[in-house]
Amino acid sequence: MPDETETSSPPSVEAEAPGAESAAPAPEQDPLELAKAEQAKLKDQLLRTLADFDNFRKRSRKELADAERRGRDDLLKEFLPVFDNLDRASAHAETATDVKALADGIALVMRQFADTLTKVGIERVPAAGKPFDPAVHEAVQQLETSDFEPGTIAAEVQAGYRNSEKLIRPALVVVAKAKAN
Repeated sequence: MPDETETSSPPSVEAEAPGAESAAPAPEQDPLELAKAEQAKLKDQLLRTLADFDNFRKRSRKELADAERRGRDDLLKEFLPVFDNLDRASAHAETATDVKALADGIALVMRQFADTLTKVGIERVPAAGKPFDPAVHEAVQQLETSDFEPGTIAAEVQAGYRNSEKLIRPALVVVAKAKAN
C-alpha cells in the first residue's frame, strides 16, 4: 500500500508567481489625504519643537538664576570676614578708652575691605586731581580756585567704583573752574 503522503502533490506555487494576473493592484491614495497626513505630521513635529524650546527657555532661566545666586553667595563669603571685623570693632568701641587704638583698628578693617574689593575685581574710580570725565564722574559742584586747572577734580564727595570696564557707581566730585576776574 502506498503512503498517501507520497502520492499527494504539494500545493501549487505557480499562482503566486510574479506577474500573475490574480495579484490586486495597490489602491491609489487620495492626494488630499496624503497632504492632511503630512500636515498632521509637521504639526506634531512643530509642537514637539515648541515644547522643547519652552523647556530649554525654562531651564536656561533656572540656570541663570542659580548662577546669580552662586555669584552672590561667593561675593558674600568674601565680605563676611570684613563684616565680622567691623562687628568686633563696633563692640570694642563701646568700651574703648584709647581712641588711637580704635582708629587704627578701623583703618585695618578699611584696608581689608579695599583688598577684598580688589580681590573680587572691583576698583575705585580715580578722582581727586584727575581731569573730569563724565563717563565715570558726576559733578555735584563747581569751585572757583587757582589751586587746580579748570576742568580738574578738586575734591571727591563720594567714591565711584567699577567692575572691570562696567561702571557700578560714578564718583561724585567737585570740579575746579577758573576764578572770575
